[in-house]
Order: sequence, then C-alpha cells, then structure tokens
Amino acid sequence: MKKKILSVVVLLATSLCVFAQNGVGQWSFMPKAGLNLATLTNDSEAKIRPALTVGGEFGYVASPKMALSFGAMYSQQGCKAKFQGIDGTIKMDYINIPVIASYRATDKLAIKIGLQPGFMINDKVKISANGASAEVGLKESYEAAGMDVTINKFDLSIPIGISYDFNNVQLDFRYNAGLTNALSIPGGEGTKNSVFQFTIGYKLAL
Repeated sequence: MKKKILSVVVLLATSLCVFAQNGVGQWSFMPKAGLNLATLTNDSEAKIRPALTVGGEFGYVASPKMALSFGAMYSQQGCKAKFQGIDGTIKMDYINIPVIASYRATDKLAIKIGLQPGFMINDKVKISANGASAEVGLKESYEAAGMDVTINKFDLSIPIGISYDFNNVQLDFRYNAGLTNALSIPGGEGTKNSVFQFTIGYKLAL
C-alpha cells in the first residue's frame, strides 16, 4: 500500500513539473494601453505631460524564468511648460519598438529591461493664453523665439520596469530613460526623453 501511495505522489509531482513548464516555447500577443507621464531632461521649465500610449507586444517564453518580447507602441511624449504666463505643451509623439528581456521573480512578478528605438511622427507645440489656444510646428516655435533647434526624429531609450500577472491580465510599470537627444540647441545641453509608463494588457496565446 505504501508503495502505491509513493507511486501516486511521484506521478503527481512529475505531472506538476511538466505542467509548470508547458509555457516554455510558447508565443503570445498582448494588446495594451495606458498612461505616460512624460517630460524632457535638462530643462528647468519642463513639467510632466500626462498622455496616452497604446499598442501591442509579442512574447516568447524562453525558459521557466526568462521571456523575450518585442512590439510597437504609439507613445505621446514631450512635456508641459509655462513661460511668461503662457501655457504650452510640447507634443513629441513616437512609434516605439520595445525589445524586452523579462526575468520571472515569482509566478506573477517579473523584472524587465531592454532597448527601445523610437521614431517621431509628430512634433508640435500647443500654446494656450487668455482662453485661446493654437498649435504650431515645434521648430517654428523655437525660431519665433529666436532660437535654432535640432529635432532628432530617432530616439533610443532603455526601458526598465516590473510587471504583475493575474490570469491573462498584465499590469506593467516602466521607466523609459532616453539615451539620445530629442532636442538640442547650439551652445546648450541637449534634452532627452524621460517617461514613466503604466499599461494594462491582455495576453492571448498563439
């Protein structure tokens, strides 16, 4: 009788191990959307711009502890600023391509780091004063203020973050630290993107 019980325990343990590793080699797709808290570095006038991010990522489970993902995200970035009583929003919007490696610390919690190239698709300034507002091109707005500015249409950043899974839903928090100058003015220090990003996604097995 003891041998039969032991055999059942071993069989159950083996089955659990196989089940736990069933995800290895599996692909998934995750549509996701969320909130950016974006600003620009090295600019004392720059304030947080709350904005939208939306897109999706493909994921691959490489091992019980490691996973890889890549995707495309529409990401509204830039910053808010106020100068001489005039409110402004620098709108710098990108298509970002996050390539991420994830380490699963627990069944639900993962630590993430990667590299993220981005391509600017919009660069404008919205100006508001006395109840009226208008939008102008970013370069034109600097030229109107007597400054020559270089706008970098390519951005490179390092995403660092954590995620938490429950069922097929994933909550993801990342900080995207810019490596390249988003804007630069001759004789001045360039500014880089700095973005805290919160998203919620739903994982679909492929």
